[in-house]
Amino acid sequence: MLARLAPIGIAFLAFAARLIPTPRTIDDAYITFRYARNILDGLGFVYNAGERVLGTTTPLYTLLMATLAGLTGWRDFPWLALIVNALADSVTCILLIRVGQKISGRRAVGLAAAALWAIAPMSVSFAIGGMETSVFILLLVLTADFYLYERPRAAAITAGLLLLTRPDGILLVAPLIFDLVIKRWRKDKKLPLTEASYFLLVTLPWAIFAWAYFGSPIPNSVAAKSVAYRLDDGSALIRLLQHYSTPFFENVVLGTGWQLAGVFIYLFLCLSAALFAFKRNARIWPLALYPWLYFAVFAAANPLIFRWYLTPPLPFYFIFILTGLAQVIEQGTSRLSQKVASRKMALAFYFLLFTFYASTLLSDWTLTPDHGPQRPTPSMAWHALELVYEQVGRKLAENVTPQETVIAAGDIGALGYYSNARILDTVGLISPQSSAYYPLEASSYAGMAYAVAPRLIMEQQPDYTVFLEIYGRKSLYLDADFLAAYELWEKIPTDIYASEGMLIHQRR
Repeated sequence: MLARLAPIGIAFLAFAARLIPTPRTIDDAYITFRYARNILDGLGFVYNAGERVLGTTTPLYTLLMATLAGLTGWRDFPWLALIVNALADSVTCILLIRVGQKISGRRAVGLAAAALWAIAPMSVSFAIGGMETSVFILLLVLTADFYLYERPRAAAITAGLLLLTRPDGILLVAPLIFDLVIKRWRKDKKLPLTEASYFLLVTLPWAIFAWAYFGSPIPNSVAAKSVAYRLDDGSALIRLLQHYSTPFFENVVLGTGWQLAGVFIYLFLCLSAALFAFKRNARIWPLALYPWLYFAVFAAANPLIFRWYLTPPLPFYFIFILTGLAQVIEQGTSRLSQKVASRKMALAFYFLLFTFYASTLLSDWTLTPDHGPQRPTPSMAWHALELVYEQVGRKLAENVTPQETVIAAGDIGALGYYSNARILDTVGLISPQSSAYYPLEASSYAGMAYAVAPRLIMEQQPDYTVFLEIYGRKSLYLDADFLAAYELWEKIPTDIYASEGMLIHQRR
């Protein structure tokens, strides 16, 4: 009875762990919400009315939000997204039990991975943050589940949906396709054309629409981020090494010294688990490869690593680490003469490790967050900056003409959502013209990866500019032409990112 109730209990835990904190919406989620709202308002799949720019990397999630809001009449997108994400994560936990058991041959591994995922800050933070991450992870694990349980046609459908949720889903889809092609060809000298047709049936309609509507199915944000941010070589590699060494937030207890050894220990455990699992089921190798392929690609590309970029590899990473630990424990206790004693000791060690990892994950939770709703929440579900932008957006909404008055900003999500003004995105996600003004000289940056290009503002002539002071400290706010053309409208007190306030300027 307990074995049957465990998956339900874990799913309920996952749902509650996301419902209790309430929405703590991340800036990028507001971009998706504004696209969805404009679709419902009849403006089309646009961020600014009349500007057909694909500035979101998650078309499926955008359409899902628009569809659900249209069907229910409920336009509270932060709450709508939280409910969808909580349900998605609950289903993911149930699937992790199946996938974990299939990979490891141990139900305990699946149960442990699912229970840890239910409370993991790296999952909860982005579920309550309104991001597409939860739906992406659900499709990631569901695709793996279908493939492991030899349902390739269903896997082809969910793989297509995965790519429409986030393009980096290709890092799992490509190895799965390769494995399927090789296996099918070796078996009967045929290609998996039926599965290919299912995959194309899902992805091709969007590709055709996006090409016709936007001019390309590739999100504009991909190119924009590559030139707008200034990063040191290897910065992504360093961040990924830190992340892969502490997937369970072990550094909270073990200190920063653990980061030097953690990644190598976990690499060994993953390799050991992968070799063991591959002997049991040769279809497992794409899943074992995925976390490390993700690591390699993002380290090589060296983008600015936003928090939610770190979540996708974790479900499979959890499973392979736990599988490797189970092997080490079982081999270490197998020397006992009595099998019963050996098994009990192995379970005891495994339970202790599970308890340790659960405690380190929970250590990031706080009962009294220093901003936002006063409810239990992960500390990393930080959204203080979004609250400032919400304040500014609501204030400007009283002074602008919706979709006409132009506001220039580098962080456009909450500001654009609450002001409903026309936005000039100085990073370039939804304003392609901005990319021509970057990169800037190194002297223009004040310790951040981004700085505002003065020439962009002077040539585009927005009605308002809204930036953290540090974004323009060594660029825009030293420009004599800007200071002559714009006057300070209001300064919002904040020291976020060591900024001396958020500055709102109005064109004279």
